[in-house]
Amino acid sequence: MTMTKPKRNERLIYLTHYFLERPNQLIQFSDVSEELSASKSSLSEDMDILRDLFAKYEFGSIISQTGAGGGMIFVPSLGKAEKKMLKEKLTHILEASPRVLPGNYISLNDVIRDPQLMHLAAKLIAGHYADQGIDAVMTIETKGVGLAALVANLLNVPSVVVRRDSKDSVAPTISVSFVSGSYQTVMKMELPKDSLQAGSNVLIVDDFLRNGGTVDGLITLLGEFDCHEAGVCVLVENTAPDHGLPYDMQALMSVNMVFNSETRHHDLIAQPGSLLKNI
Repeated sequence: MTMTKPKRNERLIYLTHYFLERPNQLIQFSDVSEELSASKSSLSEDMDILRDLFAKYEFGSIISQTGAGGGMIFVPSLGKAEKKMLKEKLTHILEASPRVLPGNYISLNDVIRDPQLMHLAAKLIAGHYADQGIDAVMTIETKGVGLAALVANLLNVPSVVVRRDSKDSVAPTISVSFVSGSYQTVMKMELPKDSLQAGSNVLIVDDFLRNGGTVDGLITLLGEFDCHEAGVCVLVENTAPDHGLPYDMQALMSVNMVFNSETRHHDLIAQPGSLLKNI
């Protein structure tokens, strides 16, 4: 059965879906021209329309790359309305329910299980680091894995998961010791040797930062691979005590524990972090 030649509105729908499904990937006209039975000039006009629409509705940017290997790249980002919604939802959910557990451990299980929140958070993080030459996204098991994988997908780079203890592996590993912020004990983290290429620019993503001990371990581990941390980004950071971190760290939200004398429990006070301020 022969497909009829698509009309312009059909081409625009096809191209919109095509780009949204392939963030930060170089798309050449030849990749879609045969499927759409469209000339290069027609596709060029279509892309001008899409570029304007994506900018108008804050879906992200469509960037042109010239030259023999050139094409178009869709760089997703979070618009102002979505940023405001994300800030309001995170503030509400962090303050609405008791989440300070014994030992002053803050539970984020319900937050990281929310697919809409994690999708918006990942778009915000990916948009912030889109122009920083990220080669991989790293996290440590287990609760930050989902968010890190979403960010890696939007940046079109590998997602690397560090393990906290020895597991059966077909490949040799490199391990370092670190001081856990949650338990204040010396623990071990490890990563297979073939996980990262030397010289990689790696973004560290996690769900929560308490005092930076785990992140210090991840940065030390990156050094063992001759890699560089491009930055550290967490969903939520604990604002007290002051971390004094020796690296660039971004957060969507900051929380502080306040003792409630009526309930005899700690409540959370949530504020926008560095990525959601001034929204």
